[in-house]
Amino acid sequence: MKNDLSIPASITDTQRFCSSILEMKYGRKGETSANQVFTRVATALAADASEQQRFYSGMCAGFIPGGRINASAGIDGATTMINCFVQPVGDTISGYDDEHRPGIFNALEEAAETMRRGGGVGYDFSAIRPAGARVKGTNSYASGPVSYMQVFDRMCSTVESAGARRGAQMGILRVDHPDILTFIDAKKCPDFKTLGLSEQDNTALMRMVGSNFGFGYALRGAFAKLSNFNISVALTDEFMRAVETDSDFDLVHKAEPSHEATTKTSAEGRKVFVYRTVRAREIWDRIMRNTYEGAEPGVVFIDTINHDNNLHYIERINASNPCAEQPLPDYGCCDVGSVDIARFVVDPFTPQARLDKDAFADAVSVGVDILDTVLDRTVWPLKQQESEAHAKRRIGVGILGWADALAMLGMPYGSADSVTFVAQVHEFMRDKAYEASVQLAKRKGPFPLFDADEFLKDGTFASRLPEQIKDDIRKYGIRNSHLLSIAPTGTIATAFASNGSAGIEPVFAHALKRNVRMQDGSIKEFKLQSRVSELRTLMGLPMDDSPVLRTALQLSVDDHLNIMAAAAPYIDAAISKTINVPEDYPFDAFVDVYYKAWKMGLKGVTTYRPNVMMGAVLVADDGKEDVPKEAMTVDPDRRVQLKSMPPLASTIRYPRRPETPEGVDARVYQVNHSAGNFSVVVSHWMNGVAHPIDVYVAGAEQPRGIAAIAKLLSIDMREEDQPWIAMKLDSLMRTDGEDSFEMHLPGQERKVMVPSLVSGFAQLVSHRLQEIGALNRDLPSPMIEALFSRKEPKTTGEGGIGWHVDVNNPTTGDDFVLHTKELRMPDGAIRPYSVWLSGKYPRTLDGLAKLLSIDMRISDPQWILRKLSKLRGFGENQGHFMAQVPGQSRSMVYPSTVAYLADVLLHRFAVLGYARAESGDAPVKVTKGKYCPACHTLAVHKRDGCEVCDNCGATGNCG
Repeated sequence: MKNDLSIPASITDTQRFCSSILEMKYGRKGETSANQVFTRVATALAADASEQQRFYSGMCAGFIPGGRINASAGIDGATTMINCFVQPVGDTISGYDDEHRPGIFNALEEAAETMRRGGGVGYDFSAIRPAGARVKGTNSYASGPVSYMQVFDRMCSTVESAGARRGAQMGILRVDHPDILTFIDAKKCPDFKTLGLSEQDNTALMRMVGSNFGFGYALRGAFAKLSNFNISVALTDEFMRAVETDSDFDLVHKAEPSHEATTKTSAEGRKVFVYRTVRAREIWDRIMRNTYEGAEPGVVFIDTINHDNNLHYIERINASNPCAEQPLPDYGCCDVGSVDIARFVVDPFTPQARLDKDAFADAVSVGVDILDTVLDRTVWPLKQQESEAHAKRRIGVGILGWADALAMLGMPYGSADSVTFVAQVHEFMRDKAYEASVQLAKRKGPFPLFDADEFLKDGTFASRLPEQIKDDIRKYGIRNSHLLSIAPTGTIATAFASNGSAGIEPVFAHALKRNVRMQDGSIKEFKLQSRVSELRTLMGLPMDDSPVLRTALQLSVDDHLNIMAAAAPYIDAAISKTINVPEDYPFDAFVDVYYKAWKMGLKGVTTYRPNVMMGAVLVADDGKEDVPKEAMTVDPDRRVQLKSMPPLASTIRYPRRPETPEGVDARVYQVNHSAGNFSVVVSHWMNGVAHPIDVYVAGAEQPRGIAAIAKLLSIDMREEDQPWIAMKLDSLMRTDGEDSFEMHLPGQERKVMVPSLVSGFAQLVSHRLQEIGALNRDLPSPMIEALFSRKEPKTTGEGGIGWHVDVNNPTTGDDFVLHTKELRMPDGAIRPYSVWLSGKYPRTLDGLAKLLSIDMRISDPQWILRKLSKLRGFGENQGHFMAQVPGQSRSMVYPSTVAYLADVLLHRFAVLGYARAESGDAPVKVTKGKYCPACHTLAVHKRDGCEVCDNCGATGNCG
């Protein structure tokens, strides 16, 4: 018997919120419940009473049609049931070009009609000739695709899509188009200094932008070329291999340039002109930097999309719908719906938890039938769309509630078990969907352009089906060319699945506050729980620190990628999924996300990093974030005033541990101390010279805190700034403590007295680095140059203000006060610059405080924020304890005193405007995010595939 996922009477806010979304988005003619919507949809689609009952029962059981189907089926009007389309754009102003694509303004008219009837639109603008290309008919020169995209952008802003749904557009350009760099920068805020502003005027302008949200939004909108587009670059395998090998890459087009140019034959066998040759990594780095700082452009791996296309023999895919779950040919449509997999989990949160595969298979089967029927019942904005859909009958059955189901089954999202299970379920779903389509073909016939030999040809998606299904396809045909697609489902998961997890996404948070702008314009606040949280409350289970309850930002990037890669081989269209990365995620690691995605065979990837270019913090030319307004209020108390600071050093990076397939060399030192015996291990790898890589502490008796110092030193060592690590070690070697002892130092015959355990540890590390030639204090040091003060600034006799927190860990007996000194930066912002402890604690933490104090004085605050983030998960044997989450009313278990100190300090930086306090799942006041044009606050964040304003509830783009 399946579990009952109804909402308990004692938990009402979430249900009321979901009901309000259902009524506003999908309810028609007084409908207030999902059953009423499903009744209307089933009645509108079914041919007879029997089919109506089957459709209705299937939807009640767990198949949820896409949003446009729920909103438009059975409604008197001219709106379409299709969510999105892809429209062609040719290389001519009007009429049709030589490949029979509509001219630019013909395509504009077609797109406007499509959006007017409720459909989003994706386009490939690559056919349009580059800026400067020869236009023989008028003896003039072309202005390039981005200039014409601006016309589409303005059209979208003036055409209100049906049902008050904002127009959605995806603009794609091939990576080998000569205007690709202009396209990549099309949504980038300009550097106003290049427009003629002096340094002083530019600084003043940035301050006005940061302190006046409405002005900042209007200014950015005035300069943004494509504010009504999502944009993505179509990356080819040839380009990715050139990036991989750091090779040159040709930018080409079939249109003749105005300058002399060589020609070549493209991969598609056509003659093209080589406009110029560039280093592939120049383009790659521009894409990655813009995406890291501004969330766009996205990328689609266009060759991967086409390689396994079932219809390789009659179509070439160049673009996708706006959410990217459906790569489509010209005039292709996105006819989608999703099975709520959590509805089919039996005995959730018990050792007997399992998936009811038979019931799940039935839902997949009825979903195929419903979506196929939509193609014959919907209103089509254009005849070409209708012809394309009926010739191929492309549909997309997907899944929502994956994260909920994994939690109910006891599998942490991203774990090895979950990855295996996701692959198994999607393989099962693939087979059941294709079997259902074969059964439809028996009754209604295959899609008109079906060719069994080509459809099942080696290399297509269908060629990987089980032999029995392939035999049936050869015998009976198949009704639909494509059957599977995972959409974002953010809104339907809320409205129809009790705030369930969206698509294949992890849960964003188990507890939220959401404000919703009601139809009368009023704002109403709701306190929400995730569906998992509600179900556990109903069952009397706690919301604890169990790994199965991890949320999006508690996952590693690999957790996200591995889940996506597990499903991808069994999805014939694509997957819309957002990989959430924290604001302090290292840029080099961020780039690896995209490279890994290509290697894994994914068709595209989307990331979301909170520090977006269009958000609360503008990025100045030097890369330093302007300080938010909240951090610049007048403080009546005295603070040290910093009069000037050096510019950020461009070479500062946040290093990752390099891959060392040949292994590393390591030296092990044994330390005997009254607090415990342990080993210090210092490792390096060779590449002509020695590169320090790690220092760590081994042994069950190791004194508390020393491993945390080693963790921070390892990061510093990998920076490969020798004077910097020498400065850190010198500071540690001078640390006095109550734990002085005699120890053997390498190269000395007898024991010597060292002033503290921290000092002895540092002397061992220093000796080893000197031994391998990695501690030259005379080299240039970008890190030291980036310090706004090499020594700790001191107060005058008048004193200065600081910040203090009581810390008590009853498990270990720690009972002390954490202190920070704070100063005022030249721009008015408040900044911690020193930390120390007083009270009862292991004196090794004095060494940790010394390292953090130096890190706090790096001019870029992201350095210290990243260091602290690395300590948030630092654990000690039997050192965990319960403590209040900084800035919140709840408590949680911390793995060690060090982890709690890191969280406390991160919260202080967050309060001062440098980072968002994200210590857990409970809601926190949003201080950073995209600008919301509805309520004029900076509170828009991406969750469950959609951009949602936490202040007013406005929903923007999804996907």
